Amino acid sequence: MGTVEIRQFICRTDNFGVLLHDADSGSTIAIDAPEEAPILKVLDQEGWTLTHILTTHHHGDHVAANEALKARFGATIVGPAGEADRIPGIDRKVAGGDTFAIGDIAVEVLDTPGHTLGSISYHMPGISAVFAGDALFSLGCGRLLEGTAPMLWESLQRLRALPDETMLYCGHEYTGSNARFALSVDPKNLLLHERATEVEHLRVAGEPTLPVMLGREKKTNPFLRADDATLAEEIGLSGQPPESVFAALRSRKDAF
Repeated sequence: MGTVEIRQFICRTDNFGVLLHDADSGSTIAIDAPEEAPILKVLDQEGWTLTHILTTHHHGDHVAANEALKARFGATIVGPAGEADRIPGIDRKVAGGDTFAIGDIAVEVLDTPGHTLGSISYHMPGISAVFAGDALFSLGCGRLLEGTAPMLWESLQRLRALPDETMLYCGHEYTGSNARFALSVDPKNLLLHERATEVEHLRVAGEPTLPVMLGREKKTNPFLRADDATLAEEIGLSGQPPESVFAALRSRKDAF
């Protein structure tokens, strides 16, 4: 594989925009399209031409610029088959298990429902990256706006199964608030304290907390550890099934 450059930047208030550029083919991919102007700014700065938009789910803050960018560049919009009627400008419908390539970038589609019913994530093993939209956040996970707790727990296990060295990219900069909640339910986790301190320093400096290595998330994100007996004991749910522990964590986070 040739050189793939990745640029991450803020859109709207706290959405992440991400652009990937495959130098050999000239392909440039946007992961979701939260806002046109910041995406255009980075494209202009880099001298790239947008060729594809990979949509993770239908929410407006992830698809708002789809049609404007398609009109401007003729970009191909790929999105979840289960939400195709809600993805503006969609050209290609994909679902979990599908694979395709853009230039030299191989893409594997993972079904990750829960936040929305048709949410998908894009795993790019050749560059050790996964783009999880709002299914998984650093130290957190998406709200259950359409799906159920067991559904999202299954989705997170699918993401957790990816290699530790995979870099996790998410849809929002929520890590600071997620860290405060994570510490409230997992206060003895030294690796979590280390990550929370790092996050605080990054935010004070105005730096992003993402991407983050998935291996770190597996050890620090309580929502990826609902089947960990130590965590279950910490929140008073020893012996309960992981789905129940996960549901309790999500409920507590909603009220945090």
